[in-house]
Amino acid sequence: MAYTIGIIGGTGREGSGLGYRWARAGHKIIIGSRSEAKALAAAEELKERLHGEGDVSGTTNDKAVMACDIAVLTVPFSAHRLTLEGLKEELQGKILIDVVVPLMPPKVTRVQMPEEGSAAQQAQAILGEDVKVVAAFQTISFEHLLSDEEIECDVLVAGGNKAAREVVIGLSEDIGLKAWDAGVIQNAVVVEGLTSILIGLNIKHKVPSSGIRITGIHEET
Repeated sequence: MAYTIGIIGGTGREGSGLGYRWARAGHKIIIGSRSEAKALAAAEELKERLHGEGDVSGTTNDKAVMACDIAVLTVPFSAHRLTLEGLKEELQGKILIDVVVPLMPPKVTRVQMPEEGSAAQQAQAILGEDVKVVAAFQTISFEHLLSDEEIECDVLVAGGNKAAREVVIGLSEDIGLKAWDAGVIQNAVVVEGLTSILIGLNIKHKVPSSGIRITGIHEET
């Protein structure tokens, strides 16, 4: 099934990478930004990368959310609360994929969660129960997303309800990722916390984009 996906703060590298992969898979992508000019410029960049293939447009964050089936949040954690408070009305009734990690520079290799427990739980507290907040994609680097190579990483999906998680798992598979149902939103603390650990591994081993794999499960095809 093809969705219209609105990427809030989609002018950044992670948002652009997800937009690129989903556009290649046949989804309609709306790049959102506080600045319409920046959103339009980012959309044009994606169109060039896609060689004219794919449905990509740019607009302000609020218009992107109003026009989408599924919203994706890719802003820095410092803008997380303010962005959600400003879009609370537009997000009602939708699935929100929260990709945000509560990194607090300069100690980005240390897991530091907000008082709500995780960024996803903070989003849920702000938006209310009519929004299905799902944490996902925190362990996938933009370098992988913006490449055309197979991504040798898995994704953990936590939050929302089972139906919402299944939608996000499907979107993960659309961009070539193996996704796993990681359960309720309280488990997002683990999903988000892995990012700081991966950053530390990247620094220690001088690599740009380490990831995770789930092993020991043999699913029937």
